[in-house]
Amino acid sequence: MKHIPRKRFGQHFLTDTAVIHGIVDAIDPRPGDPLVEIGPGLGAMTNPVVERSGQLTVIELDRDLAARLRRRPELTVVESDVLNVDFAALAAAAGAKLRVIGNLPYNISTPILFHLLGAVDHIADQHFMLQKEVVDRMAASPGGKDYGRLSVMLQWRYDIENVLDVPPEAFDPPPRVDSAVVRMQPFPQPPRIDPALLGEMVTVAFSQRRKILRHTLGRWLEEHNFPGDFDVQRRAEEVPVAEYVALAQAL
Repeated sequence: MKHIPRKRFGQHFLTDTAVIHGIVDAIDPRPGDPLVEIGPGLGAMTNPVVERSGQLTVIELDRDLAARLRRRPELTVVESDVLNVDFAALAAAAGAKLRVIGNLPYNISTPILFHLLGAVDHIADQHFMLQKEVVDRMAASPGGKDYGRLSVMLQWRYDIENVLDVPPEAFDPPPRVDSAVVRMQPFPQPPRIDPALLGEMVTVAFSQRRKILRHTLGRWLEEHNFPGDFDVQRRAEEVPVAEYVALAQAL
């Protein structure tokens, strides 16, 4: 029986064989890799990945799809909302850092990225299909319109690379946006900071993008009795990730 894509789950199934092989080549799964796939759907990526790895843990919210996947002995199926999954526990069960992959639901992709950021110490790398606009923001450099809170909060912890652009016609049904595959590799020795403090600070900085930081972050720094020097005569998008990190460390 054919599965009808469910709009409430943001389901767009990848069908282009050339694109699928390009993604799997970018992932480069090896036998025994502790791979976890988010949203396997109809198995477009699942099948070629498990052919190379031999085993795979899949996280699927759709109960009908999860039931189909359970018929395959090489798959470990976690039927759950990915935002409720404990990736640290999965890594502990695997005895190794995880390799996380998936065609993420575009309607909740940012919450998923931040959920995984909380478990980043247990992750070896991540390869995701996302809306291209989101990938552009993730990988953006300072000074442009794409550079923002998402850029800073991910780039302080990951090396981020767009490895493949994917057109809408590669999916069924086609989404209304272009897509891209992003590679995210956690830095082995990240700076020591309080991520919650960095998050609060960056949220304040980008709360009014068009204003100079004196009106936003400057006031926040005064409230936190920051004794040092920081140039607040700039807009938030002009400040490099390293400066935000250094400021969080100084606080």
